[in-house]
Amino acid sequence: MNKKKNDQSTIIPESDIVFYELEKVRFIIKDGSGIDIAYAYEDLVFSEHGIFIFQFDDKKPDIIYCWFNQDCEETYRLSLLKSLNTSAALNGMTIVYKGKFKMSQKEHEQISVNFKELE
Repeated sequence: MNKKKNDQSTIIPESDIVFYELEKVRFIIKDGSGIDIAYAYEDLVFSEHGIFIFQFDDKKPDIIYCWFNQDCEETYRLSLLKSLNTSAALNGMTIVYKGKFKMSQKEHEQISVNFKELE
């Protein structure tokens, strides 16, 4: 039986690998809002109740982008964002408000998320 040599061209350079600080973000969310994480997928972290989504920055590990559900009331959004920012700053991170999102249910337990950046 012939064994194929390991193809080194498929290995990702270590400098291109990004490790997200999910546990730190989980703490920031809980500390700043009292809310838990509902789900994390790739670079997105969904809060319980779909109130907001955090998105990691691939190049700057200390930056978190924040998207709020379009149905979140403005006064609650501003209060929550202020509290989250305080917790993030105390933990060496910065939250940048990016805009709003709309989540809709698709078939077979799939969801669709549409983001709308601030203008």
